Amino acid sequence: MKLRLPAPMGSLLKLCKPFFLTRFSSLPNSPATTHLRTGHCRALVKPKKRYGSFCSSSLSSSRPLASCQFSSEHGGDGADGPAPAADLWLFNTMSRKKEAFRPKVEGKVGMYVCGVTAYDLSHIGHARVYVTFDVLYRYLKNLEYEVCYVRNFTDVDDKIIARANELGEDPISLSKRYCEEFHVDMMHLHCLPPSVEPCVSDHMPQIIDMIKKILDNGCAYQIDGDVYFSVDKFPEYGQLSGRKLEDNRAGERVAVDSRKKNPADFALWKSAKEGEPFWVSPWGPGRPGWHIECSAMSATYLGYSFDIHGGGMDLVFPHHENEIAQSCAACGQSNISYWIHNGFVTVDSEKMSKSLGNFFTIRQVIELYHPLALRLFLLGTHYRSPINYSDVQLESASERMYYIYQTLYDCENVISQHAVQLDNVPPDALDCITKFKNEFVAAMSDDLHTPVILAALSDPLKNINDLLHTRKVLQQLKEC
Repeated sequence: MKLRLPAPMGSLLKLCKPFFLTRFSSLPNSPATTHLRTGHCRALVKPKKRYGSFCSSSLSSSRPLASCQFSSEHGGDGADGPAPAADLWLFNTMSRKKEAFRPKVEGKVGMYVCGVTAYDLSHIGHARVYVTFDVLYRYLKNLEYEVCYVRNFTDVDDKIIARANELGEDPISLSKRYCEEFHVDMMHLHCLPPSVEPCVSDHMPQIIDMIKKILDNGCAYQIDGDVYFSVDKFPEYGQLSGRKLEDNRAGERVAVDSRKKNPADFALWKSAKEGEPFWVSPWGPGRPGWHIECSAMSATYLGYSFDIHGGGMDLVFPHHENEIAQSCAACGQSNISYWIHNGFVTVDSEKMSKSLGNFFTIRQVIELYHPLALRLFLLGTHYRSPINYSDVQLESASERMYYIYQTLYDCENVISQHAVQLDNVPPDALDCITKFKNEFVAAMSDDLHTPVILAALSDPLKNINDLLHTRKVLQQLKEC
């Protein structure tokens, strides 16, 4: 016989399905039972046309070529494009306020997110960054934008060289190995792959071209094979971070060097040292500084003018501040509409740090908890707020994830075994569906407010469970 289930159950299941990452037939496997294929840098193919605005004299030769370039002829120099089909507001670090999202090219979005420096396994701070921007990527696609999402790998860096020397391994080989491990972590966390995933070592011609342009424009200087950016030549330096130039100091990845004109000047090119990898350049053998790498790769794939640049809050200064300076120095038309940054991760209310012994890799966490429990935990706090990692929080997220999947699994089992009629949906069920849909759209449109959505999901799940376990449904099942 046909089982005529109360219509709300099927309606609610149909509604909830798009908001989950996997099919409900089972909870996705854990790392212990899942085998994943990974690769290093993604294949590069010839583009049709590039997105955004370019300076004709820079990045003009030997470019790696991407498949995600947009075919539109026009780019913009600000967030002045047409309004999207649904209002989306994002907090812009540059303006320090929420702004309505308006892409430079109608229906298309260019997004660059700074990737990992691949010298070790990725930690839960990395997990937060890439889950955050995976949510944004998915939502933009849900709004029917064509998104070119570029996320790089830094595979040439002081930390990589130091680690390789410790292990007696080639730096590029070591970095490639950890890029592959990063792919495994991202697949466990159900982060979609980006459109393009460039590596620094494959983009030396583009980096060198950009440094040449900065030198030609008088914003950098050479010293004994090194090239430094002169922050004094860029009056707007500090606009993103709000820091004054006199407050800046040499520090992490900003070398202390008495030869520099200003202590805040940063390296664009570093002369070769014994035992380090190097590339030939007009200034002699060497390798690029950290900051120039992202400027060159983002310009290569998205142009100097694109929509979104993102990363963790720790990148606001000096990395993103320096990116703005050198990109503008290379091309006066350089303009990024929205700078988006996620908050820090603490562990038991203390800053996550190797020195404190509270530093956890993604791999360590998902050996104890399901990867989707970690993802749910990260989504349970608004992306700009600090998040406190603790075993108690992960246990709670694990229980919640089990409840969600068990509910949907039970519901799918009932529906798949019987011909379910979904007509004549009662008003209270329609109200529940409409309420959840409206809350979902409102929360996502309000700067990706995922905690509100997770809270709103409780009512539909509760209604499904109530319908599954009513005496009427159980009696009908017995009669089949």
